[in-house]
Amino acid sequence: MTTKTRIDLPPDGTSHLRVDFAGNSGLADQVHLLGATEIHAINAAIAAGRPLLVRGEPGTGKSQLARAAAKELGRVFISHVIDSRTESRDLMWSFDAVMRLANAQLAGSLQQDTQQARQELAVENYLQPGPLWWAFDWADAESQAERVQVSLPPQPDGGVWQNGSVLLLDEIDKAESETPNGLLEALGARQFTPLGRSGPVCVQGGLPLVVITTNEERALPDAFLRRCLVLRLSLPTGEQELSELLMQRGKAHFPEASEELLRKAAEMLFQDRHAALEAQVTPRPGQAEYLDLLRAVLSLERTKAKQLALLEVVAQYTLRKHVDP
Repeated sequence: MTTKTRIDLPPDGTSHLRVDFAGNSGLADQVHLLGATEIHAINAAIAAGRPLLVRGEPGTGKSQLARAAAKELGRVFISHVIDSRTESRDLMWSFDAVMRLANAQLAGSLQQDTQQARQELAVENYLQPGPLWWAFDWADAESQAERVQVSLPPQPDGGVWQNGSVLLLDEIDKAESETPNGLLEALGARQFTPLGRSGPVCVQGGLPLVVITTNEERALPDAFLRRCLVLRLSLPTGEQELSELLMQRGKAHFPEASEELLRKAAEMLFQDRHAALEAQVTPRPGQAEYLDLLRAVLSLERTKAKQLALLEVVAQYTLRKHVDP
C-alpha cells in the first residue's frame, strides 16, 4: 500500500479544505478547515522528514490540525498530551515496575518454580508502547500491547496504519528541556531501544508526520527549534478580518446558525479580546471560545430572536475568562 505523502490544496476558488471528523468524536471535533498555509506546512514537513512545530496561543486550532492531517492522509492518528512530569522516555515506552514487583512478591510467597517465575517476570511483560513506538512501528506496538493487555490508540476517523501515521505531541512547552531534546534524538536516529528488548524499534515504511504544539509558555531549546519546521497560527488583529475568519469557522461547525448570530458573536469576541489585549491579561478568548458560545446558544434556544438575546448572557461564561484590570 502506497503511503500518501501530501495533501492536495483546495480547489480553485475555495479558501479552505474542509475535513469532517467522525460523528461520535468530541464536542468541538466535528470539522476542521485547513488553509493553504497549513497544507503547505504539513506537506513541507513530510517532504523534509522533520517534525512540524505549531506555535500560537490556545484556541487557534493547533491540535486539531494534526488530526485533520491524519484524516486527509488516511493515516492512523496517535495523540499524547505532555505535562511537567513527562520525560522523553515516556514518549517511547513505559515500564510498570509496581506491577512487576507485586508479581515477584506473589511468586515468592507461593514458592513458584524459579524458571517459570523468571519467564513471567521478564521485563518485556511489563513494557507498554508509548506514542513514538506506535508511530514508528504500529504492528510491533500492537503485538507488544496484546502481550501486556493494553488498548490500541482508537481510530474513529478510520486511519489505516499501513498508510503511515501522524503523531501529535501536544503542549511541548510544558516539559523540561530534556524532553524535546530526547525526542529529537529518537527522531534523528529513527529508532530507539526499549528496556528489556534485544533489538531497537525502528521506523517501518515512511516516516511518521510528527506535529508538536506549543502555547509559548516556556522557551524551547535552540537545538530543538533548528530541527523542526515551524508554523505560526494566530488570529487576525483587525475586527473585519477576525469576524470573517470566525464566521467562516462558525458556519462550518453550525450550518444552521443565522448570519446575524455568527456576526454578533464574532463582534462580541473581538471586543472582549481587544479589552484583554489592552489590559495585557490572559487567557484571551479565541476560536475555541467562539465555537463554545455558539454551541451553547444554539443548544439552549431554537429561535433566532431568543438566540441573539441569549448571546450576552452566555458570553459571561465563555468569553470573559480574563481577570478584570
